[in-house]
Amino acid sequence: MAPRGAAARSTDRFERKREAILDGATRILNRKGVKGLTLGDAASAVDLSTTSVTYYFKRKDDLAAAVIARGIEAYHDMAESALDSPVPSERLHALLTLYFERVRQTVVEGAAPLPVISDMRALNEPRREEVAQAYGRLFRKVRQIFDAPELAWMTRGRRTARTRILLEQIFWAHNWLPKYDPEDYPRVRDRMHHILVHGFAGPGATWSPAPIPMEELAAREGPELARETFLLAATRLINKRGYRGASVDKISAELNVTKGSFYHHNDAKDDLVVACFERTFEVMRKAQRLAQELPGAQWDRLCACAAALAEFQLSDHGPLLRTSALTALPEKMRRVTVEHANRVSDRFASMISDGIAEGSISPVDPFIAAQMLNATLNACADLGALVPDVRPKAAPAVFAKPMMMGLFER
Repeated sequence: MAPRGAAARSTDRFERKREAILDGATRILNRKGVKGLTLGDAASAVDLSTTSVTYYFKRKDDLAAAVIARGIEAYHDMAESALDSPVPSERLHALLTLYFERVRQTVVEGAAPLPVISDMRALNEPRREEVAQAYGRLFRKVRQIFDAPELAWMTRGRRTARTRILLEQIFWAHNWLPKYDPEDYPRVRDRMHHILVHGFAGPGATWSPAPIPMEELAAREGPELARETFLLAATRLINKRGYRGASVDKISAELNVTKGSFYHHNDAKDDLVVACFERTFEVMRKAQRLAQELPGAQWDRLCACAAALAEFQLSDHGPLLRTSALTALPEKMRRVTVEHANRVSDRFASMISDGIAEGSISPVDPFIAAQMLNATLNACADLGALVPDVRPKAAPAVFAKPMMMGLFER
C-alpha cells in the first residue's frame, strides 16, 4: 500500500489535471457550443492525448456536462454569498459584484471563464437531466434574493419570472462585456444594478402600454406562410431540445412532411438555424417600427414594443428563437447573426436615447439598457415553462414590466 502522503499527491495530480481539462474544454464550449466540443480538441488544449482525456471523461457529453455543472456551482456559490445581506437590492449588488470579479479574473489573471450555461439544452440524457437539476438548485438559490418582508406581495410566479430575468442578464452579459475594459467593470456593474432596481421609467412614468396586434407582427401570405409554419416548428424544437435535439427527422415529423420538404426550404441544418434567427429579428424589427409609429413619448413606445414582444413569445405565433442557439452555428455564421442581433439592440438604444433627451426615460446607459432589454425579451420564451398558468396577455406585466419599472417594484 502506498504511503498516505503518496496517495494524497496522486489525488492532487488527478484533480489538477481534471481541472485543467475542464478549463480548456470551457473555452472551447464557449466558442463552439456543446455541438462543437470534442474530446480531441479538449486534449489538444492541455497537451494530452485523447486517450488520456477519456481516463477522466469517457464521452464528450460527460465532459460538456462537467463543464456546465462546474459553472453552475460557481454561480451557486456567488448567490449563496450574496444572500448574506438582508436587503434585496444589496443582495443583487453583491451578486453582480461577485460576477464581475470573476470576469475580471478571467480577463486579467487568465482564470478559466464561466461556461455558457444555456447550452445545457444540447446535452443528451442522462447528463442533461443531471445538469438541469443542478440548474434548478441555482435558480432556487437566486430566487431567495426576493425573499424579504417588504416583497411579500410578490407571488411565487412573479418571483420566478424576475429570477429568470436576473439570471438572463448575467448569462447574456458575456456577449457584450468585451466592449469594456476591466477597469470599467465597477461602473458597468453599478449601471446594471441601477437599471435592475429602478428600470427605465422617467419621473411620473407609468406602465400602460398601447396594444400592438399580434397579427401585425406575424402576418404572412402565400408561400411565406408555409415557410413561417416551418420555421416556427423548428424554433420551438430548437428552444426546447437544443440544436442537437432538434434533428431534421423530428422537425419533419412535427410538420408531417418529408426530409425532401426540409431541404427544399433549407440547404443544411445550420441554414435553418440562421433562417429561424432571421425570422426572430424580423419580428423584433417590425415591433420596433410599429411602436415608433404610435403617438406619445418614447417611453410609451418602448413599453408598447416590449409588451408586444413579450405577448408574442407566448402567443400561437411564438416563440422567438433563443440566443442559446448561437453557439451551435459555425463561427463565421455566428458573427453575422450576432451583427444582426446587435442592430436590433442598437435600435432599442436609439429609442432609449431619444426618451432620455425628451425626459420620458431616466438617464440610464442606453447601450447597457438596450442589451438588458433584449436579454429580457429573449428569456421570455421560457416564461410558459416557468409559470405554466400565465396567459399571453399577462406576459407583458409578468415579464416586461419588471425590466421597465424595476425588479422590486409592483
